[in-house]
Amino acid sequence: MATSSKAKKTVRTASGLKRARQDVKLNAANTALRSHFRTVIKNVQKAVVAGDKTKAADLFKHAQSVIDSVADKGIFHKNKAARHKSRLSAKIKALAA
Repeated sequence: MATSSKAKKTVRTASGLKRARQDVKLNAANTALRSHFRTVIKNVQKAVVAGDKTKAADLFKHAQSVIDSVADKGIFHKNKAARHKSRLSAKIKALAA
């Protein structure tokens, strides 16, 4: 396992150089999607804490599509996505009681 103190080896082959370029782009895209995933979850949780059921339900509809798309792209496991959706849904349903 490579540690952060070790310098990464530079690749010499053309295919390796291309792969390194692609990895930079993919890493940036995955980081942005992961950040968006966290943001939509926080927005739903804030609405739940505020006690606004209608706003929380609307935000949850949007959050479901974001969570599913992140899982479909393989950034998070599908079970993790299902767990987040289930917990958010339970919190929203608890507001009615």
